[in-house]
Amino acid sequence: MNKLVVGNLVHRPLRSLISVFAVAMEVIMILSITAIMLGILNGQRTRQSGIGMDMIVHPGAASNLIGMSGAAASIKVADVLRTLPHVEVVAPVNVQLTAGKALENIYGIDYATYDALRPFIFVAGGPFQHPDDIIIDDYEAARGFKVGDTVDVLHHPFHVCGIVEHGKGGRKFIPIETMNEIGGTPGKASMFYLRTDNPPQFQDAVRKEVLATPGMQQYSIETLDELLASLTPEKLPGFNIGLRIVIGTAVLIGFLVIFQSMYTAVMERTREIGILKSLGASRLYIISVVLRETALLAIVGIALGVGVTFLMRTIFHYKFPTLAFAVTPGWVMAAVLIAFTGAMLGAFYPAIKAARKDPIDALSYE
Repeated sequence: MNKLVVGNLVHRPLRSLISVFAVAMEVIMILSITAIMLGILNGQRTRQSGIGMDMIVHPGAASNLIGMSGAAASIKVADVLRTLPHVEVVAPVNVQLTAGKALENIYGIDYATYDALRPFIFVAGGPFQHPDDIIIDDYEAARGFKVGDTVDVLHHPFHVCGIVEHGKGGRKFIPIETMNEIGGTPGKASMFYLRTDNPPQFQDAVRKEVLATPGMQQYSIETLDELLASLTPEKLPGFNIGLRIVIGTAVLIGFLVIFQSMYTAVMERTREIGILKSLGASRLYIISVVLRETALLAIVGIALGVGVTFLMRTIFHYKFPTLAFAVTPGWVMAAVLIAFTGAMLGAFYPAIKAARKDPIDALSYE
C-alpha cells in the first residue's frame, strides 16, 4: 500500500506540491502571527520587569497599557510619594506611543530617579548632558546608530549621548522635561514607578498609604506582579480574537486546498479504484489509501512550514533585532495538530466517495 500511495503522489507532482505548500503556508501563518504577537507581549513583560520598580502609581482614568495614557498627573506627586513610609525611590515618567517607521514607546524620564530604580548599564557614552540628548538601547543601536548620531523622535532631532543594555522599559529615553515641552504638557507625568524597601511585606501598606493621601483617592496602584499578570493574551482586548481569526483563515485555506486536491484525484482515478475493488479491496482499504496520501502530504507540508518558520526567526533576528519573534514549543505542537487535523478532515469526504464507487461503473469509466 505504501508503494501505491507514494506512486500516486509522484505521478501527479504539481498537485502534490500545491497541497504540500498549502499545508506549509497554514503552519507558517499560525506560527508567524503567534510568534510576533506573543513576542511583543513577552518582550513588554521582560522590559517592565527590568526597570527595577515593584509598584506603579498612575491616575485612575489612565490606561493600564503602557504608552496609551496621557500625561495626566502633576510631576510634583512624586514629592508626595517620596514622603510615604517604605518608599525608597519614586521615578516620574511620561511614556508616549509613537508611530514612525514602527510603533514604539518613547520614555520621558527623570534620569536620576529612573537610574536609581536599577542602574543603566552603558555600552557606550553616558547620561543626558543636554535637553536634546537621547539614550538608546543596544538593540536600537544595532540598526546603525552610534554615540553622536542624530535621531528624529517625536518630530524632534535628538543627539545620541549613550547606548545602554536592553531590557529597562523602553528602547529610547529622553529627558521628561523635553518630552513635556514637545507634548505641551509642562510639569506632567503619565505614571510613577516606585521601589519599596521590602516589596512582599509592605506593598499593601504602601497602597493604603497612597490612597489615604489627600487628593490621591482616585489614583490606581499596581504591583509589578499585577502589571505582568495583565500583560497576557487573556487580559488584552482583541488579542485572542485576532489569533482565532488568523488560525481559522489558515485552517480554511488548508482544508479547501486538500479537499479540492483529493477530490480531483479521486475523480481522475475512478478506473484505478474500480480495478482495486475488483481485486478484492475493501471500502476501508480504499479510504486508507486516500487518507495515507493526505497524511503524507500533510507531514511533508508541516515539516516544511515549521522549518521555514524557524528560518524566518533567524532572518528576523538578524535583520530586525528589535522585533520579538517567539516560536514556542506549545504553539509548534498546536500548529502541527491543527494543520494535520484540517488536512485529514479535508480528505475525509473524497475518501468516502472513493470507497462508495461501484466497481462495475468504475471499470467502465472512460
